[in-house]
Amino acid sequence: MQTILGASGQIGKELARTLNSDFDTEIRLVSRNPKKVNDTDHLQSANLLDPAETRQAVQESEIVYLTAGLPLDTEMWVTQWPIIMKNVIDACEAENAKLVFFDNTYMYPQTAAPQTEDTPFQPNGPKGRVRAEIADALLDAITRNRVTGMICRAPEFYGPGKTQSITNSSVIDPLAAGKAARVFLSDDTLRSLIFTPDASRSMVLLGNTPDAFDQTWHLPGDDNRLTYREFIELAADIFGSKPSYRILKRWQLRLAGLFSSTVRDAAELLPRYGVDNIFVSDKFKSRFPAFEATPFRKGLSVIRDEKAADHR
Repeated sequence: MQTILGASGQIGKELARTLNSDFDTEIRLVSRNPKKVNDTDHLQSANLLDPAETRQAVQESEIVYLTAGLPLDTEMWVTQWPIIMKNVIDACEAENAKLVFFDNTYMYPQTAAPQTEDTPFQPNGPKGRVRAEIADALLDAITRNRVTGMICRAPEFYGPGKTQSITNSSVIDPLAAGKAARVFLSDDTLRSLIFTPDASRSMVLLGNTPDAFDQTWHLPGDDNRLTYREFIELAADIFGSKPSYRILKRWQLRLAGLFSSTVRDAAELLPRYGVDNIFVSDKFKSRFPAFEATPFRKGLSVIRDEKAADHR
């Protein structure tokens, strides 16, 4: 049995599809209101803030994937993430289940320096600090042999379905609707982006590779990095729209933050948009040379075709 905690998000759904097709049809999907992705999926409702419900969700699992997400609410992140991670580690330890944690880069320095698995944590705000805290908690549990686990870290997403990212909401969705995209701070810095199906495919591969455990992995994206200007031009060409966009300067975002909690909660991430973002996944590509990351043109074409199908 392989179990996905936080199965209702886009990563969890893609993970379930890949697991079912490539590795295991005994899959348990866990969330507050889980829904089947595959006909054979087992569903279980659980609140990961509850230790007993978390342990029950993990029972009889060989591998557990923690892909849960929280709204971009700083207070919620700071109060809930440490509880979730503690409950999941405790449950996996008690049930002798391996733990695969899907992580982000919020704890990394927001500079132009290339990011590798050895990059030290230098968070820029409370969300970054709590992500560093829970990553360290899992690494400590691994070091103390409490659990067999791994961290799978990804840069910013873009993708189909209900992918939640700044690139989807500010660039892809407006362009697909024939509107102007919005870019934070700069249009000429290189961006590292990962296609959500690639994130799930690579995580499933790692989770089912025994010698990949007890370490951190950077998940692979298209290494032909684009600036947002180039990405917008490519997306507009694929969507058949105009490559129009406006750059939101720092003062405009500060002003918007006075009226929008979402913008305020994203403020600590802004420095990363003013510099090149170089997320390096050479370790993964060396270990799994046959894995092919989706090129941007193909990924955007998948999104275009899905949006077209939705409007039929």
